[in-house]
Amino acid sequence: MHVIRYSTGSVLRVAHGPGTDIALTYVCVVQGNQLRSGAEYFTQPGGVGQRRYEALRAYFVEDAAAAEIADRFGYSTASVHQMATLLRTGKLAPFTEAKPGPKGPRKATAAVREKVLALRAGGRSVGEIAESLTEAGTPISAQTVWQILDEAGLPRLDRRDDTRRGSPAKLEPVKAGPQPHWPAGATIGCGHAGLLLLFPAMAEVGLHDLVAAAGYPSTSAITAWQSIGTLLLAKCARRHRAHHIDALADDAGLAHALGLTALPKATHAGSYSYRVRRESNTKLLTGLVKALRPFGMASGTEGFNLDFHAIRHHGEDTVLEKHYVPRRSQRTRAVLTFFAQDHASTEMVYANAELTKTEQAREILAFADYWHAATGEDPGLLVFDSQLTTYTVLDELTARGIGWLTLRKRGKTEIDRLQALPANRWKTVTITRSGRHRRPQLHEDMITLKGVGTKVRQIAVRNIGHDEPTLLISNDLTTAGKDLFARYAERMTIENELDAYISGFHLDALSSGVPLNVDLDTTLTVVAGNLYRLFARNLTRYETATPDTIWRHFLDDDGTLHVTDNGVTCALRLRSHHPQLIDAGHADTTTPIPWWNNRTLQFTFPPR
Repeated sequence: MHVIRYSTGSVLRVAHGPGTDIALTYVCVVQGNQLRSGAEYFTQPGGVGQRRYEALRAYFVEDAAAAEIADRFGYSTASVHQMATLLRTGKLAPFTEAKPGPKGPRKATAAVREKVLALRAGGRSVGEIAESLTEAGTPISAQTVWQILDEAGLPRLDRRDDTRRGSPAKLEPVKAGPQPHWPAGATIGCGHAGLLLLFPAMAEVGLHDLVAAAGYPSTSAITAWQSIGTLLLAKCARRHRAHHIDALADDAGLAHALGLTALPKATHAGSYSYRVRRESNTKLLTGLVKALRPFGMASGTEGFNLDFHAIRHHGEDTVLEKHYVPRRSQRTRAVLTFFAQDHASTEMVYANAELTKTEQAREILAFADYWHAATGEDPGLLVFDSQLTTYTVLDELTARGIGWLTLRKRGKTEIDRLQALPANRWKTVTITRSGRHRRPQLHEDMITLKGVGTKVRQIAVRNIGHDEPTLLISNDLTTAGKDLFARYAERMTIENELDAYISGFHLDALSSGVPLNVDLDTTLTVVAGNLYRLFARNLTRYETATPDTIWRHFLDDDGTLHVTDNGVTCALRLRSHHPQLIDAGHADTTTPIPWWNNRTLQFTFPPR
C-alpha cells in the first residue's frame, strides 16, 4: 500500500499486490476527519460539467498529475491537457453542460457561398478553400465547403494540402513495364530483400523456364514470368489477398529483381489470374515435381497423403457449392480443394481447386494420372480418410495396381462381431513412436465390400483411446498390420501441413468466388511451400520448420541492392539468425539468375 498526500489533505491510496491490478482509492479528508455522508457527490461527480470542474480543480489546485486525473475521472491524459489549455485561454466554462449541436453543416450565407465558388474557380481544393476562408476571418468547415460545391454541381479536386492523410501530394503512378536497361552502378533500397534468399532455390529448379513452358499468358508489357513472379513473391511474402499486393508494389528492389520498372498493381494481378487455365497450373506442378526429384523431394517412395480442404467464401453473391468447413463447423459456400502430400518430404506436390461434388470422388484417380504423367510411374501407397472417395473408386485403384489405405465406417453389425471375439484373437503390438497408445491390439480379417471386386484386408485396432475399434482397410496384403496402422497415424501430417499453409501462406484468404482464381492461388501455394523447404534444407534445425517460422526468422528482412554490370549484391539488415545463413553458405555463394541473363546474386551480412 502506497499513500500519496496532497496539500489540501486529500489522500490517494494505491493498493497493489502480486498478480493483481493496481487499485486507486481517492478519499477526501478535511483536517484529518473523513467527510460526512453525502461527500460522494463531490468525490464522484455525476454530471459532465461537475466532473469536468472536479478534474480541473484537481489539476490546478491539488497539482495532481494528468495521468492520475485521467484514471480518477475517466478521461484520457490528452483530454485533461486539452481542458487545462482551454481553461487558461478562457475558452472553457466548467459549469456549462454539453448540449448536442446541429446535425451536419450549417447553411452558408450567400456571401460565404460566393467566396467559396470564387476560390473554387481559382482551382482551390475543398481543404484549401476552408483554410483560406478561416484565415480570412470567415470560419468554415471543409464539410460545409463540400456541401456548397456539391449543390453547385462542382466535382471534388484532389487535395494538395496537409489536411489529407499520407503523402501531402498525389504522386503520379509508376506504370509496370520492362527495365529499359540494366541499371549498373545503382543502389536500390528493398523493403523485402529477404525474399531474394528464395531466388537461388528458384534458379535451382528452373522456375523461370517452368513458367514459360506451362503456357501462362503474357501481356504486351509484362512477360508471363513477371506476372507469375509478382504473384509468387506476394504469396511468399504471405500477403493475405491479391489486392494486398499493392503493399509490395512500391518496393523498387523487388521490381528490379523481376526486371521491371515497378511491380504491377492489384488490378493486373486480379485480372491476370482470371486468364490462367487449369492446364497451365497442371504443367507448372508437373515441371516442379520433375525438378524437385534430384534434390530428394517429391520422390513418392513412401507414398502420399491425400485430403480435401474447403476454402470458405466470405462474400454474398456467389455460385459456389456448399461444403463442410471444419474451422467453421458448418456447411457453407466454399471452394473445394484437393491436396496431395509426399509423405517422405512432407511437402505438397499437387493441388486442384477446380472440383465439383460430382468430381470429388474421382479426384484420387486424377491425381494418379497426374503422377504417372509427371514421373512415368504409378504413385506409391495412397493414404486418406473414409470421406475422400467411394468403394467403386477403390476397386478401380486396385485394378490398376495402386495401393491404398483408408478407414472403414463402423457399422453396428461389424462392431458387435469384433466385440464378441475372445481375447486371444487380439494381438498386442508395439509401435515405435512418441506419445500415448504405443501398444495397440490388432485383429485382421479378409472382408468383402460392396463395390469392390476382390477381398480387402481389414485391420481392427483397439486400445488407442476409443470406445470402439478403429477399422482400417487396405489392398496391401504384405505389409505388417502394425506398420499399416503406424502409417495411417502418420497421415495426420497432411492436416498439420495444411494448417501450416493456412497460417503461413493464408490459404484460407479466398480472394474471389471464382474457382479459377483460387486454383492459381493453391498452385502458387504449393510452389511457395517447396521453395521455402528448398531454402531451409541446409539450415540447421530448420529443415522441417513451418513457413511461418522461416518467414519470421529469415525472410522478413529489408536491405539494399548494389547493382553492378555483373550482378547484384544484396546487403541484408542485421538479424539475430544470420549465423545460420552464413553457416549454410549464403555468404559465400554466387548464384546465376536466369532472368537476369545469368548475372549473379550474392548476399552480404553486417558484422555482429
